[in-house]
Amino acid sequence: MIHNVPVLIPISLIFFAFFTGILGVMRLRYSQLVAVLASALAFSLAVWGTFHVLNNGELSYSFGNWPQPVGIEFVLDSLSAFMLLVITGTGLILLLFPTKPGFKIEEKRGVPLYAIVLLLMGGLCGIALAGDLFNLYVFLEITSLSTYALVSIGSGKAGMSSFRYLIMASIGGSFYLLGVGFIYFSTGTLNMADVMNLLPELYSSPAVIGGAVFIVTGVCLKMALFPLHTWLPDAHSYAPPVVAAFLAAVQIEASAYIIIRMLLNVFTPEFMARLLPLTDIIGWAAAAGIIIGSVMAIAQTDFKRMLAYSTVGQIAYVGLGIGLANPLGITGALLHIMAHALMKSCLFLIAGGVAHKTGITDINDYRGLGRRMPWTMAAFTVSALAMIGIPPTAGFFSKWYLLLGSLDAGNWAFLAVILASTLLNAVYFFRLIEKVFAPAEPSDASARHPGELSPRLLAPVLVFAVLVLVVGFISVLIVNNLLSPVVQGL
Repeated sequence: MIHNVPVLIPISLIFFAFFTGILGVMRLRYSQLVAVLASALAFSLAVWGTFHVLNNGELSYSFGNWPQPVGIEFVLDSLSAFMLLVITGTGLILLLFPTKPGFKIEEKRGVPLYAIVLLLMGGLCGIALAGDLFNLYVFLEITSLSTYALVSIGSGKAGMSSFRYLIMASIGGSFYLLGVGFIYFSTGTLNMADVMNLLPELYSSPAVIGGAVFIVTGVCLKMALFPLHTWLPDAHSYAPPVVAAFLAAVQIEASAYIIIRMLLNVFTPEFMARLLPLTDIIGWAAAAGIIIGSVMAIAQTDFKRMLAYSTVGQIAYVGLGIGLANPLGITGALLHIMAHALMKSCLFLIAGGVAHKTGITDINDYRGLGRRMPWTMAAFTVSALAMIGIPPTAGFFSKWYLLLGSLDAGNWAFLAVILASTLLNAVYFFRLIEKVFAPAEPSDASARHPGELSPRLLAPVLVFAVLVLVVGFISVLIVNNLLSPVVQGL
């Protein structure tokens, strides 16, 4: 049974997506219940598989018992196990958030909403497990198609934002597929392990170089790495809160995972960091993105839009770790994937919950909410401090490893960028913390909407806030057990 876990995780999510679609026609609440159960099953399988990887090594599943490298393969190793925990764990908590405030949809008949969400999660899990380049593309497009639909159900300019995202992501997918074609014509195989074994003799081939450039460029576009981020602010701002959380917390992080996988298990660090300076380009683009994303976040007055530009800077931290291409840098990048998933999900749910309860979206109207929504704003404070990088939160430890990686590489510019961005993050989060806990005046918008969020709205928010602290405390266990095997090749 344990050897079937790699295929059971994405298949269970995609299988239940059909049932949730049928139930959504009858009653959306039943559909949500099945989606929660499906994601709980996927998370349980991910935990089970992770313990097996820690104790016995990686798992591999070959479809149809076709031998490798001919057949299609799913691989569960330390890196994919880590990503599966992030995807399924974050998705499970997000699905607990009520439908109306989370997706801006009434709980009525005829809406296949949760089927699309499960397809998104199944695609993300497939990305983490795919052992060949083409099936990774298939799952990448499943996630993209699902997200186009989910973004479009938002308010305001959501339809146009979804269309712009469709155009940009389609270009990124086309680049990736073109690169895979170049690699296949050069090596005659699509299996990642087989490609890695064959490429060293072909490093000087123009087709291999072109394939690597196309693949990395396409994935960076889907990752929204500066300056290819232009689709992200609008998509996050106008998407419903839960969809924005999925985008920021797991989808663009999965694209970052692809680049890390290419660096470690396909093209190797020797090629991407030494022979072809792709990691250097990613690192310097990320450094610019960290600063520009943080500055743009300071300029915003709408809370969700501030979080959207913050995501531009936060995903750039992961790019910075990839750019360092050393064990400490990659460790910091992976830790930040998990930390960002938790703290940004918490913040987007708070934005959605507050808007649903009070109608408040402007930062200036948050004045005094700390006294009327103490638990919600306590969770906000924890996540905000984590975004800044205050210990002992998860955000501190990921930045700490990035700082150590910069020191190890002797890259003082990256070190300065991390420190400067921490100050910039403090500017836009501390100004909001100050407003939240300041006394409200009778004329303030918050004064007209007393009361805490309902338990169904508050519970997922508090779970994320607690996990931000817990992951901070156990980060050394995560690094020693899951991430150290990942970076051994560096």
